[in-house]
Amino acid sequence: MSLLAYIVRRLLLMVLVLIGVSLLVFTMMMLLPPGQRVAIYVTNDRVSPAMMDALIAKYGLNDPAPLQYFRWLRNLLHGEFGYSITASSPVLKGFARFLPVTLELVLYAAPLIILTGIFLGTLGAVRKDTAMDHVTRVLAIVGFSLPTFWLGLLLMMIFYGFLGIFPPGALSTDVRNIVFSDPTWHPYTHLVTIDAILNWRWQVFWDAFYRMILPTLNLVVINSALIMRLMRSSMLEALGQDYMMTARAKGADRKTLFRRHARRNAMLPVITISGITFAELMGSMVITETIFDRKGIGWWMAQAALQLDVAAIMFDVLFLGTIYVVVNLVVDLIYAYVDPRVRLS
Repeated sequence: MSLLAYIVRRLLLMVLVLIGVSLLVFTMMMLLPPGQRVAIYVTNDRVSPAMMDALIAKYGLNDPAPLQYFRWLRNLLHGEFGYSITASSPVLKGFARFLPVTLELVLYAAPLIILTGIFLGTLGAVRKDTAMDHVTRVLAIVGFSLPTFWLGLLLMMIFYGFLGIFPPGALSTDVRNIVFSDPTWHPYTHLVTIDAILNWRWQVFWDAFYRMILPTLNLVVINSALIMRLMRSSMLEALGQDYMMTARAKGADRKTLFRRHARRNAMLPVITISGITFAELMGSMVITETIFDRKGIGWWMAQAALQLDVAAIMFDVLFLGTIYVVVNLVVDLIYAYVDPRVRLS
């Protein structure tokens, strides 16, 4: 099968999976009674019982489930996701406001997580059963064992509580005034550090970057452990293959053996895990953003869960499902490009 045919097949499969995700989200929503589902369409807290009944009748929340599903799906395709109480705006506007905070942190943390895991995993495999190997294994175990909230609170206590550095929050008050009130500020991407560079405002850049150090460190320690262990085991497996012995017999030097032969083949399973790690970061920011007071998607979802903001919760579930589907598609395409055996199977 050619690469183009494989891509077309995967795209068609993605559409079917997304329909399945929408059915799952709709089923979850249907578990709520009409009186709670109607909250999606309510824009204020003062609604009389008569108005609630009128809204239920208007939006057909007592109609048969298939009819409600197709009506709901039509609304989604038109970008109508309801009103979020916690965002005090339509869901899409709230999402557009909170997403850049989360996305910016993920874009800094994800490469560090992947590179740290690959580097330490490779180091442990190359120096198997040495002190360095034992250190990397201990780090992996610690990363697996530490709860995210515990490590976050520990980092806050040490660096901000005792040392008085790396304060919580995404921006300081002065910089927030620049970003949200200064007419000369142009939000090209809505990612503060990137916009600061484009606006040539280094004070804004360093303030935003400085406040991302602790949450990024928290994410790297917790999430690089799996990549580290997988990279180590994959490298050890690759080093024991017949082609490695053949390369040694032909006189290949140590650097060529590790970099060109062993690590290239050991990277294949790491590609999959790296993609999943990116998707997990987008969906697991609740604790990190709450601890470090960063008002992103995770913080928003925590508030939505506490206040039973049905519209925001359902949108988040649908968004995360879509993220996983798209990331898996991208990973499969990269995998098929790197290893032609995948698309031929």
